[in-house]
Amino acid sequence: MKKKLSLEPASRIKHLPPYLFASIDKMKQKAIEKDTDLIDLSIGDPDIPTPSPIINAMKKAVTKPANHRYPSYEGMFSFREAVSAWYKKRFGAKLDPHTEVLSLIGSKEGIGHIPLAFINPGDTVLVPSPGYPVYSTGTLFAGGKSYIMPLKEENDFLPDFDLIPEKVLSNTKLIFINYPNNPTSATVPINFYKEVVTIALKYNIIVCHDASYTEIYYDKKPLSFMQTPGAKEVGIEFHSLSKTYNMTGWRIGFAVGNRDVLAGLGKVKTNLDSGVFQAIQEAAVAALNLDNGVLSTIRKTYRGRRDILYNGLKKLGVHTIKPKATFYIWAKVPSNFTSMGFVTHLLDKAGVLATPGNGFGDEGEGYIRFALTAPAKRIREAVDRIQRIL
Repeated sequence: MKKKLSLEPASRIKHLPPYLFASIDKMKQKAIEKDTDLIDLSIGDPDIPTPSPIINAMKKAVTKPANHRYPSYEGMFSFREAVSAWYKKRFGAKLDPHTEVLSLIGSKEGIGHIPLAFINPGDTVLVPSPGYPVYSTGTLFAGGKSYIMPLKEENDFLPDFDLIPEKVLSNTKLIFINYPNNPTSATVPINFYKEVVTIALKYNIIVCHDASYTEIYYDKKPLSFMQTPGAKEVGIEFHSLSKTYNMTGWRIGFAVGNRDVLAGLGKVKTNLDSGVFQAIQEAAVAALNLDNGVLSTIRKTYRGRRDILYNGLKKLGVHTIKPKATFYIWAKVPSNFTSMGFVTHLLDKAGVLATPGNGFGDEGEGYIRFALTAPAKRIREAVDRIQRIL
């Protein structure tokens, strides 16, 4: 009889909760196996096709033999130049493409790796809750401690820095912030970013702003942290082409800002990955140079979907937050349900799949998140089904 290995996972894996969206995917697959006519409003994966100019640029780039070799670690200079030009045009922020722009294999990769560059075991990282799970996961992998900043509806889903003890701030090395916010859809004024800069300078904290949703908005254009005086002195901003240009599967994003912070992240990356396929980078350049009309059409589509779902839930008496940005709707669950209980109820009784708010942290309990990533007709049908079971 052959012996089997006695496997002992590393402690960082033992303490790691199941990844939220992997768990949601299992729920989805089980429903499909039961022949459920599923309306999936759970994961923020755009159903709108990638714009054709990007696809055409990719088709051309993939035929170039030079693009089949190892790419540069920091990203093609033409890509970094395009990012710099886009930031100047969109936000009025000046970035040196040589040292203040770094390519990423999607922003998730950069967010997960940044703690490895600067966090030692026992160091504190300020993490929003509810928030993107990778903020805490990256901190855990680096041996750091997450100090939770609650995002309360009564405070417009902004962290209250006055509630963080001086002792915690003095031991904090890094802070994650994310606006427009996933999952709450909250946006912020420039004064919030100014306060963050002030705190970062006082306590020597690296600011990491996740700005993946700045281009999905409905009225007022969201701000970039890089527009704030002093932002480049204290931190970096993560961005992605995934949501903006419907390129989730392409896996390309970028980080911009403080050159020393980017150099630290780049050092981690050079040891763990070999960069982004150059053909994808060329396609990304085409994306960043697209006429704004393309994005306006995408935003118009999401606006129509938002209005259907928001107005429908409101008529049903469901307390919802009308999003000014992102393609999410953050809604309170009925008082007799938990977040996961209501998600399960919607799936079992209505064939509608949403995401439980507590999957984004304990402060998300009592809410669920709907993603506007299904056609208007299906969202309208989802509202009808929810009405029947409520």
